[in-house]
Amino acid sequence: MTSFAIPSYFSLLIFSAIIAVIPFLVVAATSFAKISIVLFLVRNALGIQQTPPGVLINTVAIVLTMFIMAPVLREIYAILTDPGQSYETIQDLEEVFELSVAPLKAFLEMHSRPEAKEFFVDTTTQLWAANGSTPGITATPDDLAILLPAFLVSELTRAFEIGFLLYLPFLVIDFVVSVIIVAMGMSMLSPTVISTPLKLLLFVFIDGWSRLLQGLVLSYVPGG
Repeated sequence: MTSFAIPSYFSLLIFSAIIAVIPFLVVAATSFAKISIVLFLVRNALGIQQTPPGVLINTVAIVLTMFIMAPVLREIYAILTDPGQSYETIQDLEEVFELSVAPLKAFLEMHSRPEAKEFFVDTTTQLWAANGSTPGITATPDDLAILLPAFLVSELTRAFEIGFLLYLPFLVIDFVVSVIIVAMGMSMLSPTVISTPLKLLLFVFIDGWSRLLQGLVLSYVPGG
């Protein structure tokens, strides 16, 4: 197969497309989604809707995501900056893409639930065929088209599981406070006036933020 050189403007177009896709990859292919969802759920469970602000929560999620994804990003950067790599032809770009995406695929596969991967693999036969895909094209569990949705679904599931467990103790506090207020005949007093400080006291007493953030980071340790 004859290769041909890529014009400079074509290389610039590809680079621009990669830059545009980065925000979507940050959400769909990193730990950002799970971390941000858990932090927002904790804020709601505490009953403090505006504190910490959303900008701060997203910043914390981005910082932790950079820390968690650092090994993967280093591997990708090492591949892309390897002096032995060539970017002169379409074939060169395909080879570099396959090499550079391998660390990301390993991360996605490690943190994707088997049942999620199995569902998307099984669905490709029906969905792709129904949309006129070329007959005989099949997907494997290590395809990026399978790993991305499987990873995202797995992260959403884990995030809400963690959020549910975090909600329980705060829900108990709300329930106990409400029962006590009703028993004392103080129905005009809003339960949140008393329960919110109690929930904050509990969260501070157990060093909640440190434990929560450390637990989120450790959830990405292999075998953790």
